[in-house]
Amino acid sequence: MKNSETKSYRVVGLMSGTSLDGLDIAYCLFWEENNKWRFKIPVAHTYDYPQIWKSRLRSAVSMSGQELVQLNNEYGRYLGELANTFILDNSLHPDLIASHGHTVFHQPEAGLTFQIGSGAEITAVTGITVVCDFRSQDVALGGQGAPLVPIGDKMLFGEFDFCLNLGGFSNISFEENDVRKAFDICPVNIALNYLSQKLGVEFDKDGALASSGTFCNSLFNALNGLPFYAVEGPKSLGWEWLQAQFLPLLDDDNSPVKDKLRTTIEHIAYQISLKTNKISDGKILVTGGGAFNKFLINRIGDLNNNTLIIPEDKIINFKEALIFAFLGLLRYLNKPNCLASVTAATTDHSSGAIYSL
Repeated sequence: MKNSETKSYRVVGLMSGTSLDGLDIAYCLFWEENNKWRFKIPVAHTYDYPQIWKSRLRSAVSMSGQELVQLNNEYGRYLGELANTFILDNSLHPDLIASHGHTVFHQPEAGLTFQIGSGAEITAVTGITVVCDFRSQDVALGGQGAPLVPIGDKMLFGEFDFCLNLGGFSNISFEENDVRKAFDICPVNIALNYLSQKLGVEFDKDGALASSGTFCNSLFNALNGLPFYAVEGPKSLGWEWLQAQFLPLLDDDNSPVKDKLRTTIEHIAYQISLKTNKISDGKILVTGGGAFNKFLINRIGDLNNNTLIIPEDKIINFKEALIFAFLGLLRYLNKPNCLASVTAATTDHSSGAIYSL
């Protein structure tokens, strides 16, 4: 139980994923107990993006510099307004807001990463201290700027052998020789949704469309042959890579869309199994929107030597918002929140810009 004298921190985490589903907001409590960080998520909510914001965020990558700066500010103000709504509706009194922002560019090999959603605007709207821009310093230190979640996996979910996130992209983290390792594996929802929308639906509920398709061996081999998969971690994926290398393989294939969905599911399950089957009888914590895709989960399970653990919905949906809230707290406390073993930066460091009134 939490001691009444234990210092507890109240943090609101904001997470916008590459799938453009909406903004996840989680109100999180953190405290230290027996030299271990503990947490609770008393309340959380996803605010679906209206079509205008989906369109603006989707087109951000091709905007002019001035348009992008303006979008950065306007999106920050929008995030602040949604945070205010969440805070007021739930009568909350947070110490801190931690905002991931929305990734527009992620090209660490070019020393470039950019997440929009101005922290200055969020602070101006809410009056609350904000931590944001978690990736830039890591890239400046020679790192990938991603994935950043693994330190949260290590400190909050350390009882699992693997933490697997099935979001826009899949990423995984685990301990190897007492060092935290993590990297992106492959596209998941960002590719599945791309195909589903060709059939007139936003996403493939439960993987029903994919399960009705036929496996295509030539497409499967083409996807698995992408050079990214031959590179050892640390490594990360972004929208630019997807557009340049992954989606053209889907578009150039003449198979029916359902067959492409079926084959992409198999590709995802196969790539994940290559990473997790290095051990047997371990426990894999599975979170992110893909955890609700029953067909995908079944295929991952079928190809795996380990047990998949699907947690309560709140953890599935809000684990990344929770962990970015935690990263924001670590930055606020000036403690390391980026691991060199994960991102390949020159050193562990405390990353994030802080805005306060």
